[in-house]
Amino acid sequence: MTHHIKGQGRHQVTLLPEALDDFVTEDNPVRVVDIFVDGLQLDSLGFERVSAKQTGRPGYHPATMLKLYIYGYLNRIQSSRRLEKEAHRNVELMWLLERLTPDFKTIADFRKSNGKGIKNACRAFIDLCRQMQMFTDVVVAIDGSKFKAVNSKANNFTPQKAKDHIARVELSISNYLNKLDDADKSSEPDTSAELTATKLAWLKKRLGELQDIQQTVEQQPDKQLSLTDPDSRLMKTNNMNRQVCYNVQTAVDTKNHLIVAHEVTNTTDRGQLSYVTTLAQEAVGRENITVLADKGYYSRSDIKAVLDTGAVALVPKGDTSGADRKGIFNRSLFRYDREKDVYICPAGSELQNRFTAVEDGLELQMYFNNIACRDCTQRSKCTTSKRDPRRIRRWVHEAEMEDMQARLDALPQTAVIRKQTVEHPFGTIKMWMGATHLLTRRLKNVSTEINLHVLAYNLKRMISIWGTEGLASKLQEHWGWRI
Repeated sequence: MTHHIKGQGRHQVTLLPEALDDFVTEDNPVRVVDIFVDGLQLDSLGFERVSAKQTGRPGYHPATMLKLYIYGYLNRIQSSRRLEKEAHRNVELMWLLERLTPDFKTIADFRKSNGKGIKNACRAFIDLCRQMQMFTDVVVAIDGSKFKAVNSKANNFTPQKAKDHIARVELSISNYLNKLDDADKSSEPDTSAELTATKLAWLKKRLGELQDIQQTVEQQPDKQLSLTDPDSRLMKTNNMNRQVCYNVQTAVDTKNHLIVAHEVTNTTDRGQLSYVTTLAQEAVGRENITVLADKGYYSRSDIKAVLDTGAVALVPKGDTSGADRKGIFNRSLFRYDREKDVYICPAGSELQNRFTAVEDGLELQMYFNNIACRDCTQRSKCTTSKRDPRRIRRWVHEAEMEDMQARLDALPQTAVIRKQTVEHPFGTIKMWMGATHLLTRRLKNVSTEINLHVLAYNLKRMISIWGTEGLASKLQEHWGWRI
């Protein structure tokens, strides 16, 4: 007889069967999921079939399906087929779902049909966090991250790619036609002629498909076409690689690292700052927030829109002038004097404000000095023009951009805080996803998938802050009258 701990017999019948609740400890996160979902007003959030019809076959309650999905995303189980398996063998899910076992089609259809409700449930959790005083002296970091779409690079076309494919197929057709001509001229029988003709027919068919794709690409507003997921786009990712993906924007609270707002887009970061800021302001219920972002978001009109909402923006400016490549003085070497409203050039001359013009929708003031430039000994280092003087353009609201830069210079740790805050949630969510792409297609469905990821992340973050029993107690205190 070995001296080891022995298990119970598999076929041993117990006199008093154990309750399923005995297998789930009080500090198990599934209890938080259960309390949170039971406290939601699912019908007002937009979930379908909350009030079931009295006729026909009964369906699963939306609360049951939402609990299943939140549990799955908390435990890195996002596939509907894997969730179906877990419902049959996972004791925690048996407790959470009260032994219900929906099939994978029902699970997948719930996510597809209840995008609005899932989005509002995600917002409801942020509202709950706000009521728990999690957002005080709000500073949020905004950034975007690329999430790989179902669409592969091979099924994404731009005008140049379509043109290159057509040229390659036309060359192959020409080569096969030459082979057929050589076979006709030869007196010896050629057994490969039939195979060559088959390949030629396939190439001609492929050429027609590519020509149709080329016409479709030219009709697209952004000159890009994805065949598998039409809403996905080819974008630059890390190390300047290119991938067909979606760009997920998030605003993360620097104090508790909660994702207060998010949005799925298929464009670049530029131009998204004011929109995500507005989402963050609505989520935390206040306008006077501070927004941190990297230089990819720097757009003067966009930053001005943020400032007009009452928020404070801290966005560094990148150098995109191209003056160094031309071998002339960079614009940064021209110093602005607010009192005189003039620019001082590197040679010490003053460039006066001459007139106002509108370029690319921006009202710009033009500064130059004809006489000083004409007689300047460093003219060749200042402008490539033979006659016209060097002109400096200044936006009419440039003073607000300069004030923002002064605030950035006074807070050198801003970039570090932004990176430490907003990069972590992206890394966590992608780790939960595994080395794979998004499971759904089209912008609407991808948004629902990201909503579930964000809800699971925020829920897990709150459990880390308060503890499972502490958060459960807070939820019961807030929603005790409903449950």
